[in-house]
Formats: sequence, C-alpha cells, structure tokens
Amino acid sequence: MMNYDKNNIFARILRGEIPCKKIFENNHVLSFYDVNPKKKIHALVIPKGDYINLDDFNDRATDQEIVALSKAITEVSKILGISANVGKGYRVLTNLAEHGGQEVMHLHFHLFGGEKVGKMVE
Repeated sequence: MMNYDKNNIFARILRGEIPCKKIFENNHVLSFYDVNPKKKIHALVIPKGDYINLDDFNDRATDQEIVALSKAITEVSKILGISANVGKGYRVLTNLAEHGGQEVMHLHFHLFGGEKVGKMVE
C-alpha cells in the first residue's frame, strides 16, 4: 500500500486551500460538485480522513466513519433530488488503484444523475 499524499487535491480542499461548491458536510464527510462534470449532476463524496481508497478505508476507518460515509451518499442523493425515493436514481462509482482507474489517491465516490447514466463499463 502506498503512503497517503497530504498534498492531493481532495486533502487540499479539506484544508480549505482550494475552494469547492459544497453540497453536504458533517464531522466525517464532505460532498461537493465535481469541477469537470461528466453528467448533468456529478457530485463527489469523500471521507475527511486520510484514506487512499476503499480498501484502505475499510481496513483502517472506524465503524462510525464507515457508517457516516455510507449514509452521506444517500443524504447527498436526496439533497440533489436524484435518490430512488425522490428522483429517478443515480450511479455511485469509486475507482481503486491503477487497474480501477483511480486518479486522485484519496477515497472518493462519484454520484452521477439527473439523466440516464449509460453503460456500466466501456
């Protein structure tokens, strides 16, 4: 496992060094709009802790952090009006490491919605 890079863009956003268009925040999670959206609605949900990817998070995070992140994804989908309860649904995606296409080495979930998302993998 690689070491966490404290200068990655999401770490810098969490420290307030780079602005973001915030959607939701609590003690464990921050959500904001992606600056380069791939769909009509494209949000990011990230843990506030120094976690590289989902495997790292599940290995090291507290149960409280894990529950907070999972619940935040649903909360953000409701705020955005795309949850299955209030909208027409959405896709949640996280990439892990090289073969998974991960570009920023801080765990992050993409929420895509507001339109049909398309094929799962191309």
